[in-house]
Amino acid sequence: MLEKTNVKTLENVVVRFSGDSGDGMQLAGNIFSNVSSQIGDQISTFPDYPAEIRAPQGTLSGVSGFQVHIGKGVHTPGDKADVLVAMNPAALKRHACFLKKGGVAIVDIDCFKESDLKKALYETLEPFKEINLDAQVVEVPISSMVKSALADSGLDIKSIMRCKNMFALGLVCWLFDRPIDAAKHFLHNKFAKKEAIYQANAKVMQAGYDYGHNIHASVSTYRIETSNPRHGIYTEVNGNKATAWGLIYASEKSGRKLFLGSYPITPATDILHELAKRKDLGVKACQMEDEIAGVCSAIGASFAGNLAVTSTSGPGLALKGEALGLAVMAELPLVLIDVQRGGPSTGLPTKTEQTDLRQALYGRNGECPLVVVAAASPTDCFHMAFEASRIAIEHMTPVILLSDAFIGNGSSAFRVPEDGEYPDIKPRFVPADKVEGWHPYDRDEETKARYWAIPGQEGLTHRLGGLEKDSVTGAISNDPANHEKMVRLRQEKVDRVAFDIPELDVYGDQDADTIVLGWGGTYGHIHEAIDSLRASGKKVAAAHFRYIQPLPKNTEEVLNRYKNVIVAELNLGQFADYLQAKYPGRYIHRINKIQGQPFMVSELIDGINKIMEG
Repeated sequence: MLEKTNVKTLENVVVRFSGDSGDGMQLAGNIFSNVSSQIGDQISTFPDYPAEIRAPQGTLSGVSGFQVHIGKGVHTPGDKADVLVAMNPAALKRHACFLKKGGVAIVDIDCFKESDLKKALYETLEPFKEINLDAQVVEVPISSMVKSALADSGLDIKSIMRCKNMFALGLVCWLFDRPIDAAKHFLHNKFAKKEAIYQANAKVMQAGYDYGHNIHASVSTYRIETSNPRHGIYTEVNGNKATAWGLIYASEKSGRKLFLGSYPITPATDILHELAKRKDLGVKACQMEDEIAGVCSAIGASFAGNLAVTSTSGPGLALKGEALGLAVMAELPLVLIDVQRGGPSTGLPTKTEQTDLRQALYGRNGECPLVVVAAASPTDCFHMAFEASRIAIEHMTPVILLSDAFIGNGSSAFRVPEDGEYPDIKPRFVPADKVEGWHPYDRDEETKARYWAIPGQEGLTHRLGGLEKDSVTGAISNDPANHEKMVRLRQEKVDRVAFDIPELDVYGDQDADTIVLGWGGTYGHIHEAIDSLRASGKKVAAAHFRYIQPLPKNTEEVLNRYKNVIVAELNLGQFADYLQAKYPGRYIHRINKIQGQPFMVSELIDGINKIMEG
C-alpha cells in the first residue's frame, strides 16, 4: 500500500485510458472529458481505436485508447500521458510508449496472469521489467473488486465485467479531484432507459472513487487549475457533432430547411447520426443506398431550395466527383463534408490524415472550380460548417469542408454561441424587379453568383443540367466562345469569394525570419510548438489556413515577410505544393507525417529547429 503525501496543483494533465475494444475506454474517456469541461477546464481529446470490429480479447490488435488533456492553455491531446490506465497486458504493451517517464500506470492486476501475458506476446512473467516501464505502477484488483461490488446485482458475469471501465473512471476522478456526482450524471444520460445498468455502473464508479480515497492509490493526488473561460454555456463536443450543429444553425440563419443526403462511412457517420435526431428542428436526414445517391439527392434538394449537404470520407469523395461537376455546372449551393482518414482505397479507416486536399481542389473533370475550406479544431467544426453553408448559399457554389478523423472524433469544450454572434445568411433569390425577363444564369454583378430561383414560383420556370448553357438564355449551347465565357465566369465567381472571407492572421513574432503554416486539424499542435519555441527564446511566427480555395487576399503579402516559410501537414506536401504553384517565387519548406496519427508537438519543434538552423 502506498502512503499519500500531498496534493499537487498542476496547470494541465494528460490521461490515457486503454484496454480492449469492448472495455469501454471511449465511454470512460468521454465522461471524464465532459466532467472536466463542465468545471471550467479546457480539454482536447484523442480517441485512438482499431479498425477491426472486435479483435480477440486481450490481443495487441484489439487495443483501444482514449487520451484527454485537461487544464489551462490546452490545444492538443498532449504528446505523452501523465497517467496511463491499462486494463490488460496488451493495453500496457501497446500504450506504454505514450506514458511520460516517471508517470503513473494504473493496471488491473487481475488481468496480468500468465495466460494473459502470453496472449499479449510477452516473453517473460515480468511485464513491467520486460517493456522497461519507467513509471510508478499502481496495481489495482479491478476485476475482482467489480465482481464483489456487483455480487448481488442479479447481472450475469459478462454484464458485470463490462462495468470495469467505470471503476477505473471513479479511481481517476478521485486522483484528479473530479466531482463524482457530475460523472454519474453523464452516466445516467447514457443509460437513461436502462436503470439496472446505470445503477450497476454508478455503484462500481463509486467503488473506484472510494478505493482511491481509502487506500491512497497514488503518492500524490492532483488538483488541476481551471481556466477563466469567457462567460457562457459550455459543453463538451466532438468535431462531427459540432459540424452537425453548425449546419443546423446555418439553416436557422438562412431560413432554408436543412437536408442531408448521406451514406455511412468511417469516420463521418456521426454527422448523419446527429442530424437524424433533429427532426424537431425540421432537419431531413436521409441515409441513401450509396455515396452517389447521397450527393445526387442533395443536389435535388438544393434545386428545391434547401440548404443541401452530403457527408463522407475520402473514398466517398472520389465517388461523388461526377455529381460535384453537375453542381458546379448548375451553379447550385451544396456543402460536401469530407472527414479525412488514412488512404488510399480503404486504407486506415479509423486513423487520421490530410491526404484528400488535392482531390478536393482538383478531383473533377473539366475546369470545375469550387470553394474549399477546412476546420481547425473540434469546436471550429461548428464555425466552419456555418461558414461553408454561408458561402455556398450567398455565392451559389458547391463548398467542400475538410475535417479529419482527429478533430472529427476528438473533443473540446464548446461555448454555445449567443444570439447575434453569427450573421444572418442571405440567399441570393431573384430580385422582385428582375422576375420579368429573368433567365437562369442572370448574375449578381458584385459576386458573379447567379440568382437562386425556387421551383414553383410564378415567372421563374427553368431547368438546369450538366450540359453547357448559354450565358444569356440558359438554353443548351455548344458555342465555343460561350463555353469559354461560362468557364471564366464560374472561376471568377469562386475567386471573388476571397473578398468575403477574413484575411490571414499571423500569430507570434511579427519580426521573425520564420513562419510556420498549417491547415485543418494541425492547428493545436503548431500553436503549442510555436509557444514552446518562443518560450525558449526563438523568434518564430505561425499562420493557419481555414480558407484554401480561394486563399485569403493577403496570403502572398504574408509569405513575403519571412525568409523561411514552413508548411507542416499530415501528407507528403499537398498544401505546400499548392502554395508553391500559386507563388512560384517562394521556396516552401516541409514537415510531413503520414502514419495515421497526429503530429506530436515535439516532432514539430525538432523539425522547425532543423530548418531554422539551416
